[in-house]
Amino acid sequence: MNRDDFQRLTELRLADGKALLDADRFQGSYYLTGYAVECALKACITKQTNQYDFPAKNGHQFYIHDLNTLLKFAGLEEEHRKNSSQSPAFESNWTIVKDWKEELRYSRDVTKNQAEALYSAVADGKDGIMPWLQRWW
Repeated sequence: MNRDDFQRLTELRLADGKALLDADRFQGSYYLTGYAVECALKACITKQTNQYDFPAKNGHQFYIHDLNTLLKFAGLEEEHRKNSSQSPAFESNWTIVKDWKEELRYSRDVTKNQAEALYSAVADGKDGIMPWLQRWW
């Protein structure tokens, strides 16, 4: 996988998350919206690698789903701190997004409010996580 692959997957999964949200399929929406953030972070990681390929050497450490750890691997912790201090809305959005877990794909307990909150936190044009990540990928 390379940077372009992750960028395209990000766009597809976010669109899937929105379509499922609009169809009242909250569990799928929640999972795919969070997965879009994971893909965006991996696009940021690949930007730092040779020819924008996803890391193969010691790559196992990058094949994770924890968004906080991926933020660190992407080298964006300091930028995240700066943006959070300047924008309480951005920090609030990250607080929602960072709790996404890959295991939730098995959950049947995701509510409409949870799915809407995650999608909004990710896609918000002004303080959303996705527009911010796209600046770094």
